Amino acid sequence: MQTTSSPALLVTYLPFPFPLVRGKGDRVFDDAGRSYFDFYGGHCVCSTGHAHPKVTAAISEQANELLFYSSAATVPVRNRAAEALIAFANSRADIGLASVFFCNSGSEANENALKIAAKLTGRYRFAAFEGGWHGRAILPLSATDDPKISQPFAPLLAPCCKLPWNDETALDAFDFTQVAAVILEPIQSMSGVRAATPAFFAKLRARTSAASTLLIFDEVQTGMGRLGAPFAAAKYIVRPDLITSAKGIASGVPMGAVLMSEAVAGQLKPGDLGSTFGGSPLACAALLATLEVIGEEQLMERALAAETKIRRALAGTIVRAVRGAGLLLGLEMSHGAAPLKQHLEANGILVGGSHDPAVLRLMPPLNASDEAIESLGKTIRAFSDPAP
Repeated sequence: MQTTSSPALLVTYLPFPFPLVRGKGDRVFDDAGRSYFDFYGGHCVCSTGHAHPKVTAAISEQANELLFYSSAATVPVRNRAAEALIAFANSRADIGLASVFFCNSGSEANENALKIAAKLTGRYRFAAFEGGWHGRAILPLSATDDPKISQPFAPLLAPCCKLPWNDETALDAFDFTQVAAVILEPIQSMSGVRAATPAFFAKLRARTSAASTLLIFDEVQTGMGRLGAPFAAAKYIVRPDLITSAKGIASGVPMGAVLMSEAVAGQLKPGDLGSTFGGSPLACAALLATLEVIGEEQLMERALAAETKIRRALAGTIVRAVRGAGLLLGLEMSHGAAPLKQHLEANGILVGGSHDPAVLRLMPPLNASDEAIESLGKTIRAFSDPAP
């Protein structure tokens, strides 16, 4: 019999040096009972906190009623979820969204959005931006600026031009008539929480519209109220043709969504898209509960208030700058941030790294407590930087 030293569960990421067994609110707990303030949020997923009672109750009730049925049947909770998500997306500014296609992840959402663009335009080239990260399916990987994960599959990837980020001059020079779509994160998360200006978004919308090229906002991380608006498109008053969402959309139940304008949706017919598990009753119930919590607890407003408190708590510390908006923030150091990350973990605070070694990311639940923010500031102030 062949022996192997590989674990039963394939290692994909280097995990925290302790197992997590429970979560409550903005904290998680390891198997020794120690608690950690969760500024990582399971990678920007736990939008309403861990084990929010309204969300867990909705999941339990739906599981006891109808755990699953595919889109071969009309399931009322799925229709309600679609209507509620579209209403939420347009609630602070009418950004022209009309229909939603449910899938299972952000990568799936981006894959389908790019496929829609190719189908509707008849073009099979795309444009994205340097520093962008859109997922590991083939079309999102084509748009992702991460050679470490994309180059092994180079022969399979679609042609995709990577434009300079937040560069209006580059937009003027590019021929958008050659591409089906432009996809971008309104705030680039993995590359170190890099924002763009409203003028950049406005020019991009104008240039793509003039070329009949679809504009896709990848809001897998910036959406669901995290920036203090339903989506970044509403915050910056931009009307993309499609918005993709996932991560915190259902408070941790796997779910993805492609929201689209009437002009896009009106050109699609039954059979153009499909997903067995997309829009499962369980995920839809969790989405509805998530939207209720965001509204009832004013979590968009809370995200903005928490951002202000974090910036104040970190003023005058070793953190050179705080990037981003709402509760998608990057802590910029003058050099490598790994020692600070280790210090925070050792003192009961979880944060995320980024592709920029000098930047740590904060992606906590939208209901992150003042206690958590105070602890973050106090712990960073106590940090003794080992760098020269």
